[in-house]
Amino acid sequence: MQKKVAFVCIHNSCRSQMAEGWAKKLGSEVLEAYSAGTENYPEVKPLAVQVMEEAGVDMSEHRPKLLSDIPAEVDILITMGCNVECPFVPCSHREDWGLTDPSGGPIEGFRETRDIIKQRVEELIQRVKNNDM
Repeated sequence: MQKKVAFVCIHNSCRSQMAEGWAKKLGSEVLEAYSAGTENYPEVKPLAVQVMEEAGVDMSEHRPKLLSDIPAEVDILITMGCNVECPFVPCSHREDWGLTDPSGGPIEGFRETRDIIKQRVEELIQRVKNNDM
């Protein structure tokens, strides 16, 4: 049975989008992945799309979403480290990954963030498979 996971940050334009992309690519057998933000934003950051494409994850159709655009209840809520108090989202498990936002910086920062998120998503998938959540 899949667990619903939501990756949340402020704009849903970079880190949470990457996490959703990795979760769908790597963990679709155990995760039903969503991402959302707490504020409107016009687009997913082009460098985020580019570095994910380099790694074989197509995010060209991804658009920023708000919390109201995803299921009201999820099994797992993961915040990206936005220093923001996210609105209450009913969940069984919540954690913060404390990731620095690479927005506004060089492409290398986006690549580093992409790779850290991939590792975290792989660990999350393993924990779900091992019933550790």
